[in-house]
Amino acid sequence: MNAAFERKLNADLDALRAAGTYKRLRHLTAPMAAHTHMEEAGDVTVLSSNNYLGLADDPEVVRAGVAALEKYGAGTASVRFICGTFDIHRVLEEKIASFFGFESALSYGSCWTANEGLLPTVGTAGNTLISDELNHASIIDGCRLAGAKRMRYRHADMADLEAKLNEAEGTAFIVTDGVFSMEGSVARLPEIVALAQRYGAVTIVDDSHGTGVMGKTGRGVIEHFELEGKVDILTGTLGKALGGAAGGFVAGSVALVDTLIQRSRTQLFSNALPATVAGSAHKAIELLESRPELVDRLRWNTQYFRAGLTRLGLDPLPGPSAIVPIIVRETAFAIAMSDRLLREGVFVTGFGFPVVPEGTARIRVQMSAALSRDDLDRALDAFEKVGREVGLIGSTVRR
Repeated sequence: MNAAFERKLNADLDALRAAGTYKRLRHLTAPMAAHTHMEEAGDVTVLSSNNYLGLADDPEVVRAGVAALEKYGAGTASVRFICGTFDIHRVLEEKIASFFGFESALSYGSCWTANEGLLPTVGTAGNTLISDELNHASIIDGCRLAGAKRMRYRHADMADLEAKLNEAEGTAFIVTDGVFSMEGSVARLPEIVALAQRYGAVTIVDDSHGTGVMGKTGRGVIEHFELEGKVDILTGTLGKALGGAAGGFVAGSVALVDTLIQRSRTQLFSNALPATVAGSAHKAIELLESRPELVDRLRWNTQYFRAGLTRLGLDPLPGPSAIVPIIVRETAFAIAMSDRLLREGVFVTGFGFPVVPEGTARIRVQMSAALSRDDLDRALDAFEKVGREVGLIGSTVRR
């Protein structure tokens, strides 16, 4: 390693430590669930996972993954168009398309690679990508890789979106998160769809945090707003509510999916999704269809915990999703508070810059259907204790 480069890396890391903003990985020695075991903290209650439906360690999901591993082995050892594709990939993709109400779907190694594969493929020179300013980093990077004109509109500002549509070249693609991961807020999808129809634009929704959470049956923000058949392209993940392992997808028309098979670089130059993930994700979708009470339980838990935080004097950002952010402003403060909560047996993560803008650091609680009422009450007790110690409760210093 170049000595000067190494010194620069270590100096930058030391600066993060001195500022209290250095991130430490936590090491789990048990499955992701409502409760798990952590090397650094022992047994903990998890409020920091995207395991929204509690399916990450569900016995049926695990068995389906094991069965696929035993049948197909570890993987294809190459990309799909070169070495062939397992039939379980086709089965999963047909299930995804059917479940979300699209003609066709294509799986990827993650939703990150789905977005980075989709956006440069459709966002070609002469066209325009218009993205909400708070979209996920994978959308931002996917837009950067595209040859199209790139524009950002102010978060959820429909007047600004319309102004950008008036400036668009060629075909305009409106790209938005369904649920914004750091805010817990939901896209103004009915208005976005109406504007898209008025201006002949194509709508793209990444519903990674809405799948399994929003809508009567957990089909996401499209179902939540009763806009089935009105959104052109959906991207999402298999690594949150749908099994929690990995994987992502794009759903749309047959022609779109065929175009991605021909041209999407993250599809053409990446191995297929591991069969074990395809098997477990397929089973997770089946369980979501057959256990609607999971969505109801998640919704109840979220409302109960939000109300509990409010009673304590905390002020979580509003929103109907399972993400409950509490703004504490300073990055170092958010990290220190999450460390203090961990010592009380509650695993929840503090987020700050560069994940969120300077001055908007937060503790981001994420609910799961696997949490019991006793779990929630114990977590609220921990928030009250730590909140008083750090001055968030009983003081207006950091509110």
